[in-house]
Amino acid sequence: MKSQPISLKDLSLKQAKSNQSPEKAVSEGPFNVIVRKEIADHIRSWRFIVLIGLIVLTFIASMYVALGNIKSSVGNTDDPDHVFLYLKLLTTTDNSIPPFHIFLSFLAPLLGISLGFDAINSEQNNGTLIRLMAQPVYRDNLLLAKFVSALVIVSTLFAALALLMIGGGMLLTGVRMEPQELLRILSFITMSITYVAFWLSLSILMSIKFKQAATSALTAIGIWLFFTVFYQIIVNLVIRSFLPNPTFLSQHEIMAYNELVLNILRIAPNQLYTDATTTLLMPSVRSLGPITMEQMASAIPSPLPFKESVMIVWPQVSGLIAATVVCFALSYYLFMRREIRS
Repeated sequence: MKSQPISLKDLSLKQAKSNQSPEKAVSEGPFNVIVRKEIADHIRSWRFIVLIGLIVLTFIASMYVALGNIKSSVGNTDDPDHVFLYLKLLTTTDNSIPPFHIFLSFLAPLLGISLGFDAINSEQNNGTLIRLMAQPVYRDNLLLAKFVSALVIVSTLFAALALLMIGGGMLLTGVRMEPQELLRILSFITMSITYVAFWLSLSILMSIKFKQAATSALTAIGIWLFFTVFYQIIVNLVIRSFLPNPTFLSQHEIMAYNELVLNILRIAPNQLYTDATTTLLMPSVRSLGPITMEQMASAIPSPLPFKESVMIVWPQVSGLIAATVVCFALSYYLFMRREIRS
């Protein structure tokens, strides 16, 4: 939905008329006013409704498949994770459709891109950016409000889906949730919000860099397709061209090669998100890199404590947070130096 040409003064007066005094509306501050206005615009937009419907339908389909196969998964004593019923709801599948956390690695970037690709350029094209800057509003407040309003909506969506999953699992199974399961599900939600925040900051950067909303949207989608589809293919082709015959390599050289490939692949945000969510939702995962047969033979097949799983995925979490901060910092730098009167 296109932003309406309305100034902060009009918004403050409108809030003052709706059971609020003018002093309270003014003291609320321009940042809160912009956040409220952006949340309302996102909720009313058709693109947001379509994406929310797509994610909710995907969640329902994944939960339906997981509930249909939960008995066989929980009854499999060979699986160290068979005692974690609610984690199985997010990871169990019959191979007809991927599990929910794999689906989310494809849909979450689209959600972040759709919420930010026209955050700034649409305001300038509609003439509302000049009116906003004519008010006592700092540019960093406007940019931060665009980012925070979208994150509030995304956080509310993921929290609601998690509560639906937990409530539905309790009603259908009657099994009590373990504290470790709750911590892992909350960590999964936090990781998903961070993943969306990266693509949101990237799309806001594109909206500042390009004047047309279509150009910024296509650029952000192109970056997403490159990292999702083509990046792994290019890495494998390039490394294979420099790799000697594997028959002449020792075990340590093969492990070093696999470790190099994994480290290069982890430049992609979707690889970081997949590694982190897989480790958090599957407590039996002990390592994200190659291990030797001696290490596998001496390892006891048991689930890791929550703290140990967090230590394993902390590089992935810090990498996504760092990428988000870098994109937002570039957006801040470009927006501060941009001439908005042209």
